[in-house]
Amino acid sequence: MKKPVLLVVMDGVGFSKTHLGDAVTMANTPTLDEMLKNYPNTRLKAHGPAVGLPSDDDMGNSEVGHNALGCGQIYSQGAKLVNESISSGKMYESEAWHEEIENVKKNDSTLHFLGLLSDGNVHSNIAHLFAMIKEAKKEGVKKVRVHILLDGRDVPATSALIYVDELEKLMVELRDANFDIKIASGGGRMKITMDRYQANWGMVEEGWHTHVLGEGKQFATAKEAIEAYRDQFGVIDQDLPAFVIAENGEPVGKIVDHDSVILFNFRGDRAIEISMAFDMKDFDKFDRVVYPDVCYAGLLQYDGDLKLPKRFLVNPPEIRHTLTELMIEHGVNEYAISETQKYGHVTYFWNGNKSGKFSEELETYVEIPSDVVPFDERPWMKSAEITDELLKALASKKYQFLRVNFPNGDMVGHTGNLDATICSMEALDLALARLKKACKELGYIMLVMADHGNADEMLEKNKKGEIQVRTAHSLNPVPFIIVDDDNKYEIADGEFGLANVAPTVAKIFGFEAPACWEKSIIK
Repeated sequence: MKKPVLLVVMDGVGFSKTHLGDAVTMANTPTLDEMLKNYPNTRLKAHGPAVGLPSDDDMGNSEVGHNALGCGQIYSQGAKLVNESISSGKMYESEAWHEEIENVKKNDSTLHFLGLLSDGNVHSNIAHLFAMIKEAKKEGVKKVRVHILLDGRDVPATSALIYVDELEKLMVELRDANFDIKIASGGGRMKITMDRYQANWGMVEEGWHTHVLGEGKQFATAKEAIEAYRDQFGVIDQDLPAFVIAENGEPVGKIVDHDSVILFNFRGDRAIEISMAFDMKDFDKFDRVVYPDVCYAGLLQYDGDLKLPKRFLVNPPEIRHTLTELMIEHGVNEYAISETQKYGHVTYFWNGNKSGKFSEELETYVEIPSDVVPFDERPWMKSAEITDELLKALASKKYQFLRVNFPNGDMVGHTGNLDATICSMEALDLALARLKKACKELGYIMLVMADHGNADEMLEKNKKGEIQVRTAHSLNPVPFIIVDDDNKYEIADGEFGLANVAPTVAKIFGFEAPACWEKSIIK
């Protein structure tokens, strides 16, 4: 190892192909521009098969991205993992599936499905829900209720009614004298239920009151609720308030004792908190009012170390031979930092879905608490505070490998606010300038990259050719830059993805990479 290494992940920063709402290039980013002009760099694939997802139509995300960055390998992930389990029939052979089905058949109770209703393939896929509903009927379940979270983030911003119509059509096809199925409740994913990293438990509490207790504004149908809220509030799907479907003034689908509940999201970060509320008897984050005795399962186990949830339908990828394990083997001191919104990505996901540290002695984690406000109101987020702490760590010379995630481009990009996202990119560039100066003075190699695109494509054309706001991740490649004035690096031939980063870091350190890893980006 010639020099210690700082690895910077600019979350949600890609190279736009359409240049529609490209906040990355619209922003004033002299430091990033100078790095791309004067230092060795290439473009990495950060979506689809490159990160273990089914096809090139599948957007990458921070979770699978950091898995790939941290382990140097490509594992079947998310939708692909579940697709394989459904197509092989393994899901329906699992102990958890049998427990869910037998519970409702034994008690003549209700099977509830809760999750994000879209085909975004980031948190969920409506096809998985449909497959499970069909199988449940086939196996003799008589009553099903579906609690729908509306997307507008990984799919077009106002596409909710498309998915509701698909679900309603399926329910009409399946409903008969022996199979009662209805939508029971819903709301926007950024209003209820799907908080992450314990940043806003109020969202989860409102989801609990909506789905479990059946409390909230009542409507006859989900379509009626969505249309009424759009007219009243003028917001996109992810921000629609909670609603409850009722008949004769009574909720059609409260969750009560002896029911079964399946959370059909496959991504872990926004599934953990609601799973805690269902799974933990000693839960104390909010007053559940009523804690029904239900059989609860997740599509996946969202946290392997916490064993949460206890029941899950599909086994997660067993990620082994991570970069952190290699570093520890060589006695390297590591430092990881981000703010709350992406802290789990530089720790849990980076380390192969492991909550704890591999080494208490050699790993240091720092979390900067995120503001609990809409991100477009403070688009700089905690970039300055993160940089302050990181500069102290660099100056200490204690750590040989440091990694940081700046969430700005992704979290602000998801709001759909182009001006705010431009501001977020400029705040990020200020952080890069401070870090670049410190790395040069203190003798660090600086690797600058991203985990997926988002801020690079804030607008899109709809089927009518009209320009509309885009809040989802992009399919664009992301940068990989080696900033070092003392050593010359040459980019190898070929195409690269996020999984090629770990072997590149190993090569810079002079360590032999595990045989199962991808190849290095540098010669």
